Amino acid sequence: MDAAGLHDPLLLLVAGLAIDAVFGDLPAVFRHIPHPVVLVGRAVGFFDRKLNRDKRSEARRRDRGILTVIALVGAAMASGWLVERLCRATALGAAVECLPIAILVAQRSLYEHVAQVAVALETAGLAGGRAAVRHIVGRDPLSLDRHGVARASIESLAENFSDGVVAPAFWFLLLGLPGLFAYKTANTLDSMIGHRTPHYRSFGWAAARLDDLLNLVPARISGLLLAAAAVFDGHARPRDALLVMLRDAKKHRSPNAGWPEAAMAGALGLALAGPRRYPKGLVDDPWLGEGTARAATAHIGRALRLYRLACLITAGLLVGAWLAGHLGAIV
Repeated sequence: MDAAGLHDPLLLLVAGLAIDAVFGDLPAVFRHIPHPVVLVGRAVGFFDRKLNRDKRSEARRRDRGILTVIALVGAAMASGWLVERLCRATALGAAVECLPIAILVAQRSLYEHVAQVAVALETAGLAGGRAAVRHIVGRDPLSLDRHGVARASIESLAENFSDGVVAPAFWFLLLGLPGLFAYKTANTLDSMIGHRTPHYRSFGWAAARLDDLLNLVPARISGLLLAAAAVFDGHARPRDALLVMLRDAKKHRSPNAGWPEAAMAGALGLALAGPRRYPKGLVDDPWLGEGTARAATAHIGRALRLYRLACLITAGLLVGAWLAGHLGAIV
């Protein structure tokens, strides 16, 4: 295979996912240099401090929030274009191009963080579970009992399967590294400033809307992948995963998070979402699914198994598409 063939987006994406599955977040590297998402976070913090001052009117803060999104997402796309341009000519460049994909897809790290919640609940009880789950959810961990901790970790697993795995892969396939870099920047912006608090309501408006837009398609694909994964899990309910997703996904306050969460709820026979307490107050949302809300550590294990299967299906579809393209070219 020549250098051009090595730069096939499907092949690069499969290689990046494989690197992430084996090595994860590369902690040995990022102990010494800042992670790209950390750098984006610092840039967001800089713009927040300079442009989002309480003395300014809501309209002016909203305009400055739009400017922040344009500047940071535009810079991310330009950086992605530059890396692609530098890497395109050689086989070594293809190897280098795989690395940003592996670094920016949160496949293994998501699994490990959720697994740690299950371990903490089993070994350190409720206090340990609360301490572990606070790293992956925004809600108030002190308001959660054991069932709430388990539900929160499962909901985070489902939602971040979309945000951390499917959406980055989707935008890379669509727009290459510029799309991947832009998506991760937009997602970081939303996580930092896309809140409905008085301080961010106007400044974070553009970030929240862009993140919603970029996740519209990936969220629905994620729900379908989880429903498909349930077919291969003897303890899951594929029919319920699909039916609950189609019926309940739109009940969620987010236009996107409900799709993978509802699919997960149906597959595991759980009720997810529902009323939740955040530092800013109580969110009185409806439940997704008709199962039990009394999730346990065993349910976390089943959710992780479903997640692994969904990741394998994703990789299998990518490999299948790559092989189909090459077989078609040969024929």
